[in-house]
Amino acid sequence: MADLVVSATEFKARCLAILDEVEKTGRAVTVTKRGRPVATVAPPKAKRFPSLKGAFEGKIKIPDDVLFADYSHLWESLRNR
Repeated sequence: MADLVVSATEFKARCLAILDEVEKTGRAVTVTKRGRPVATVAPPKAKRFPSLKGAFEGKIKIPDDVLFADYSHLWESLRNR
């Protein structure tokens, strides 16, 4: 897919329409001045966020008495209200 090439004058006149086209098609636009390329307008590269899986491994310790505690008596007291 070839990039679109426009002159600086055309880019100035149609800037918002060209930006909409870049967003819609994903194609880059090269802006020229007197036939020489001076700028490229392209869609941003999506940043990939790293997975948080295992991010806290070995950094946090949850005591077993919190994980395996019996809290069933708390639920029974709520039913009697």
